[in-house]
Amino acid sequence: MSETGSLDFSRVRAVIFDIDGTLSDSDDQMVQKVKGWLKPLRFMLPPRKRQAFARWLVMAMESPGNFLYNLFDRLSLDSLMMRWMNCLTRNRKNRPRKYRIIPGVEEMLREMANGLPLAIVSARDEESSLAFVRQFRLEPLFGVIVTSQTCEHTKPFPEPLLYAAQKLNIQPEHCLMVGDTTVDIRAARLAGMQSLGVLCGFGTRRELLRAGADHILDSTAQLIEHMRERIQELHREKLA
Repeated sequence: MSETGSLDFSRVRAVIFDIDGTLSDSDDQMVQKVKGWLKPLRFMLPPRKRQAFARWLVMAMESPGNFLYNLFDRLSLDSLMMRWMNCLTRNRKNRPRKYRIIPGVEEMLREMANGLPLAIVSARDEESSLAFVRQFRLEPLFGVIVTSQTCEHTKPFPEPLLYAAQKLNIQPEHCLMVGDTTVDIRAARLAGMQSLGVLCGFGTRRELLRAGADHILDSTAQLIEHMRERIQELHREKLA
């Protein structure tokens, strides 16, 4: 199911993707982890209710998490926060994390890359962002990969998106930002880009529309259905 809005696909000349909940199936991984933490409450929460409660808890944590991250960013303390996070994960470096990709996304990206410049703009650190794309051998598909460490500020500030557009040599108004949270949508609006919200991550339809998403899809993988005609048009332009 998709929800048609004001998105003009005929303007799109490049697509920028978030990672978590957009390309990576990270929300379900987190839900399963939280579900495990809730095992001591199994007498109060049977498995089915524990699953539902875990998902609700992860969703509830997303907004405060984004708020704190961007508060640190606004106070120019993001580098301090990143050092703290690196300290927390230092003991895990010898245990490579296995990521999950949203079904259909890998095939969609490979088809899209044949006709459109693609980029990643993520609030993840560089190490984990590259780990995800390299696990699925996606790195050659992206003209630029922007992480939380690339620019002075990260999303919802527009700088990372504008940086990606500049590197792709595409004007912002011809870029489409695809993400699963209001942070992605707000950053796109500030950068003068169109935005597409996807429901395979943390965001809800109501939240994404309220933030100003130009279009909503259930899954990122569905984007290719809307872009095939546009890719063909761009091919014809190159041949003309």
